[in-house]
Parts: sequence; C-alpha cells; structure tokens
Amino acid sequence: MNKRSIGTHDGSFHADEVTACALLICFGLADRDKIVRTRDQKVLDECEFVCDVGGLYDPAKKHFDHHQSEYTGELSSAGMILLYLKEQRIIDQPTYDFFNRSLIYGVDANDNGKITSEMGTCTFSQVVANFVPSRYDPPVEVQLKAFFNALDFALGHVQRLLERFEYVMSCSEKVVESMKKNDKFLYFDEALPWMDCFFEKGGETHPALFVVMPSGGHWKLRGIPPTLEERMKVRVPLPQQWAGLLDADLKRVSGIEGAIFCHKGRFISVWETKEDALKALEYVLNGDKS
Repeated sequence: MNKRSIGTHDGSFHADEVTACALLICFGLADRDKIVRTRDQKVLDECEFVCDVGGLYDPAKKHFDHHQSEYTGELSSAGMILLYLKEQRIIDQPTYDFFNRSLIYGVDANDNGKITSEMGTCTFSQVVANFVPSRYDPPVEVQLKAFFNALDFALGHVQRLLERFEYVMSCSEKVVESMKKNDKFLYFDEALPWMDCFFEKGGETHPALFVVMPSGGHWKLRGIPPTLEERMKVRVPLPQQWAGLLDADLKRVSGIEGAIFCHKGRFISVWETKEDALKALEYVLNGDKS
C-alpha cells in the first residue's frame, strides 16, 4: 500500500471527491502529490484512501464510495470523509458540526440531487464544477490539471474555514466572561467574533440587547439578534431618528460629539471613542427609543 495516497475516479470531477481529498490533506492524512485518478481496481487497491469510486463504503478499509445500491445514506464521499475524521477523533464534535453546517452538508446534498439551483445563486459545488474543462472528452493532462486547480481552490477554502473556526473558538472564553455579567449589553475591549459563541452558550435567553466593541479604529454599538437564525434582525433597534444619519447630522440629533454613522437598518452605529459608544448605549437604553 502506498501510504498517504488517495485514489479517486478519472474523467469529469465533482465537488464531493475534490472536497474529500481536500479534507484528507488539510487534516494531515494524505499528500497532494499522492492522488491517483483512475478506475483501475488494481491501482486503487494500492491506495490508502479510496474516494468516490470502487463501489464500497467501509471506513475500516478506508473506502468511501456512495454510488453502489447497498449504500442508502445521504452522504457523499465528502460527508463520509468528514464523518471518518470525527470517528477517528482527528476532529471533535464542534469541529464536525461546524464543517457540516458551513460546507459539507451542502456538498453532500448537491451531489445527491437534494438541492435545486436558484436563479442568481452560485453554490460551492457549482464553483468547483466550473473548473471542469468546457469541452467534452478533453485530453487526460488537461483534465488532470483542471482537477488539481479545483483541489487547490477547495483546499484553500477548507483551510480558511478551519483557521476562522479555530479563531472563533479561541475567543469563546472572553464571550462567556462578558455574558456572566448578565448586563443588558456585551462589552469587549478588542474586536472579536462573538455571535456564534453567544448563542451556543445560551444567548437566546440572555438579557443582553447590544454589543459595544472597537471596530476599525472607532467603536461600534450593535444590536443583538433574537436568535442566530435571525441574525439580520435585532432585539431592540437603534432610535428611528438616528437612521441613516452621518457625522454632523447624527451629532446634532444624538447630542453625542463623537457620532460618525448609524445604519438606516438601525442595527449598528459607529462612534469615535469608547466613551461615545457607551453614551450612545445609555441613550438607547434610557432615552427616547421611538
């Protein structure tokens, strides 16, 4: 057996096996230069991992195909590899859930025909499919180059997702500490991702209505959504009279010298200093909110 190798089918390719390969490389189980594209069973038998070909789903043998009639689940080779990573304890449950939610569930559903395209939208699977050569039956070397271009794109995306997730998780302790105060607002002295952790830790029943934290050299006052699924809404909107105002107009209406901007959707406002943002918070919590 050729250790750290991956066998997958030749010819046209799809997001599921491209993503399956990207996951194996990203989490250190396989090498890019040991990917073999073939349907020759003798060659596949020499590969450590076999994805989307071979007619067998057997994680113990590291075979991950979903096309055979014996398999009746909803995973594609991408979902099978993600599940394998969790079962082997290479990733934990939160990491598994994150990748499923942010990428793999959609790849599986697309490959199994569970998703229909909507006008004006482009899924990750469609982007990967666009790497496939336009002409039918292209030369093998053209097809191979296209596959590795798609793989590099998918691998970069997976790596960035992982980096972002790890950063979010590293900030969770600070979010929890702010939540423990049980105030009507969350306060952070640095810009950080807070929303996912806030709701994972019981944010739906938390009394906080706003977030105050630095943003691009200034400070922002942002409304908190009622739930993670309703992230475009807020529990309490900013004052109607602030909506869409800039600089001097917002300074005049709010009475706060450091006013910069309030979004017309009344979910976020920007202020020059921390003190200005806290004054705006006090205005909203105690003043005229009509």
